[in-house]
Amino acid sequence: MSENNAAPAKAKGKRRLELDPRLAAYQGIWVFVEMERGRVHPVSWELLGEGRKLADILGVELAAVVLGGSGEAVEAASAEAFTYGADLARVVADPVLTEYRNEPYTKAMTDLVNRHQPEILLLGATTLGRDLAGSVATTLQTGLTADCTELAIDPDNRGLLATRPTFGGSLLCTIQTLNYRPQMATVRPRVMAMPEADPARTGRIVLEAFDLSEESIIAKVLEFIPDEAQEQAQLAYADIIVAGGRGLGKAENFQLIWDLAAVLGAEVGGSRPVTHAGWISADRQVGQSGKTVRPKLYIAVGISGAIQHRVGMEAADVIIAINNDPNAPIFDFATYGLVGDALRILPALTEAFRSRLAVNRLAS
Repeated sequence: MSENNAAPAKAKGKRRLELDPRLAAYQGIWVFVEMERGRVHPVSWELLGEGRKLADILGVELAAVVLGGSGEAVEAASAEAFTYGADLARVVADPVLTEYRNEPYTKAMTDLVNRHQPEILLLGATTLGRDLAGSVATTLQTGLTADCTELAIDPDNRGLLATRPTFGGSLLCTIQTLNYRPQMATVRPRVMAMPEADPARTGRIVLEAFDLSEESIIAKVLEFIPDEAQEQAQLAYADIIVAGGRGLGKAENFQLIWDLAAVLGAEVGGSRPVTHAGWISADRQVGQSGKTVRPKLYIAVGISGAIQHRVGMEAADVIIAINNDPNAPIFDFATYGLVGDALRILPALTEAFRSRLAVNRLAS
């Protein structure tokens, strides 16, 4: 394991790790296609895009693993998986997989892995994905790197390089589980770029056998209750986010963030310190211990740019930083930076946007 603050790179004089010959038979990259009530979670397509890159480097096939109860739903998900880069789809369709439950999904996945021996297995770091990944890794007695921000292949040994924040987000750590198979990793939604779909791509659908009776499963689904959080802030899918940090001084000043967001039609976010201070609710926290976002525009006000926050928003297309400290780390990766008092800059910026948008509306 190596720790660094940059992308995985070949370290000078690093210890060479050799693959156990018994594991050489494991080949191919798998991505679990997360599906609930017929809807595929977008993180699955993001992972297929990343998996395509890794598969091309290794010269192996990329497979989508689709588990579900309805033949129509899994077939539709499989067909869409091909458009995002999958070469084949391993499909398990069985009534016991209609609703997610850990026991049957773990058995289905571990049976597939033991049968076909993939070298890498990727899952989304969602509530469902985390639950499944942990139990699958435990059952298979293999390694699992959670909440990764970058995936790469070690050119020396073809092993997976999985990078994630550690020590409270103060460092980035690159982890290898070379002598275990499959190498497993979870990635949070919006960390990886959404690949462009190619409707012309097709692939092979392989129907897999599965034997598990409903009577043998302990957990039963009695009722489906929609997530109340769906009405909360949806930072992960916002095009514009205005985020505030401790540099705003006090809770009352955070209203300036809300004012600018209202004019821009943006979501409001914040750093961990302001969330802990109660200035905003926890569902609006951006960072390693909060939400990972990928907006077209991210305006960071009074945020220093420590790694804990950076890993949650650095993939934004454009980052505008406002901070009175010219040496703040956020200026190292921001697209544009304004050094000055945010309490003076924000009202002026809000009014400028309001006036410009009003002119545009009149012109249209």
